[in-house]
Amino acid sequence: MNIGVIGAGAIATFLLKEINQSQHENLRIKSILVRNKEKYGVLESNFGVRLFTDLNTFLDSEIDIVVEAANIHAVKTMLPSVVKKKDVVLISVGALADEALLTELSNLVKEYKNAIHLPSGAIGGLDLLQNANALGKVNSVSLTTRKPASSLIDEGINEARVVFEGKAIDAIKKFPKNVNVSIVLALAGVGIEKTTVCLVADPHIEKNIHQVDIKGEFGEATFSITNHPLPDNPKTSYLAAMSILGTLKRMNNSIRIGG
Repeated sequence: MNIGVIGAGAIATFLLKEINQSQHENLRIKSILVRNKEKYGVLESNFGVRLFTDLNTFLDSEIDIVVEAANIHAVKTMLPSVVKKKDVVLISVGALADEALLTELSNLVKEYKNAIHLPSGAIGGLDLLQNANALGKVNSVSLTTRKPASSLIDEGINEARVVFEGKAIDAIKKFPKNVNVSIVLALAGVGIEKTTVCLVADPHIEKNIHQVDIKGEFGEATFSITNHPLPDNPKTSYLAAMSILGTLKRMNNSIRIGG
């Protein structure tokens, strides 16, 4: 499977190292869409890729699927055009909090018969949630996220403080850079109106901690994930980067587990 990547930041570099350098069987990044070819020219020699600055030329290159590894703005401006031609692995899921965009993309994938894949990102258990909700019988989904205080608030504090508690839709509006997890969770389960979020600023931790609680006719489930940062970029979750690679590998497998 030939892959095109939008963006050349930490996650794109991680994928280039893990796929092109490690030579994953039947996976290869061929094309990268960037804004400045001179700035990222070294990627061509280091990883054997082609750089593009024009979206249509990029989409017409030798690729089967596109990985969006840029930002919410790129999703809003480019993704409608991308899904008309290719399947997409979407990383900046925060863009889907825009209901108009979500509706537009949903209509486009139906019309053009392409798919948008959402990696689980910094959490797990989404397959359990989707299976439990197959009959619409999940009653409640809640997310409690604890983050280093400095990543959420400017003032110095000595004790953990709840900075938000309420619906996921409101969390998205107030903390747009900190709620990717809640959006994926909401889309997999009961929606952003019914998913509840508690966001805690904790001065005593250095890693992000996510706890998900699910209740329904199936029973109850609780799982917790503590994320290490990506070694090359402490602002990016290591698990989030690995979930993209895992998604690509599963798509390429003839035997697929879970889902």
